[in-house]
Amino acid sequence: MSQFRLLHTMLRVYDLEKSLDFYTRLLGMKLLRRNDYEGGRFTLAFVGYGDEKDTAVLELTHNWDQAEPYSIGTAYGHIALGVPDIHATCEQLAKEGVKIPRPPGPMKHGSTVIAFIEDPDGYKVELIETK
Repeated sequence: MSQFRLLHTMLRVYDLEKSLDFYTRLLGMKLLRRNDYEGGRFTLAFVGYGDEKDTAVLELTHNWDQAEPYSIGTAYGHIALGVPDIHATCEQLAKEGVKIPRPPGPMKHGSTVIAFIEDPDGYKVELIETK
């Protein structure tokens, strides 16, 4: 089993361009690859902080005929990103209009400083300060 590794997490996104802007421009990920599948009427875009051969990434799936935003459901939790200065990061994201339902502060029952933001589809992203 030690040969296993996490490759990616897939999120269905309603507006691919908004999501790509959020994950690349605002969160600093790189667009690693993007493929349109005309026959299936969908696009897959992979974003992340490193090469897929070494790092787990996000697969953003855009179904071309999706008429309305997705329902996230009750089972999904969040993805987590380490950031060096959580207060400055949240301040900058707030200026860009990013929703911050849980501002920076110590986690409940602990001392780790965290915050929660939302991507354009409402998926939660936990920011964890990593000094």
